[in-house]
Amino acid sequence: MAVVGPRLESERLLLRPPLGEDFDDWAAMAADPVTMATLGGVQPRAVAWRAFVQMAGSWSLYGFGMFSVIERATGRWIGRVGPWRPDGWPGNEIGWGLRSSAHGYGYATEAAAVAIDWALGTLRWEHFIHCIDPTNHRSIAVATRLGSRRLREADLPALASQRVDVYGQTAGDWSRHRTQCLRPR
Repeated sequence: MAVVGPRLESERLLLRPPLGEDFDDWAAMAADPVTMATLGGVQPRAVAWRAFVQMAGSWSLYGFGMFSVIERATGRWIGRVGPWRPDGWPGNEIGWGLRSSAHGYGYATEAAAVAIDWALGTLRWEHFIHCIDPTNHRSIAVATRLGSRRLREADLPALASQRVDVYGQTAGDWSRHRTQCLRPR
């Protein structure tokens, strides 16, 4: 099946809209208690399918959604990253969720930077946020590395029981420190 939407690349990653062939990996990630501990909890396959087609539907209806993230060297699907704004959401989000096997390599920062550039350039967003469970120290580190700062708390409308910290920045902030925050560690 052909990809409908952009194909974005970084040094190590390919970002593209989800394809049907990504679903088994998506469902495996959704079933992983380590990955899902701070992303709303483990999802059975049927619930993961609904989230997966919801993302594909966002691309179809609105022209954006989270990208599937593919490791270029191996072709391995490692997660989802990108722009997201469901009805009632606290703002224009650049979010991420990577398989636990992909944690610790800087992939979330690398992919989020590509997605931020795309959202600001293509969608013309003037600001963006990241909704992060307050116990998700890895994601807080990614947001901070990207230059975002904690703005407020919010309840996610689809997950009313999930209170998150909202990190974010303006397009101007991003342009001022983009290269600085992406220097190799």
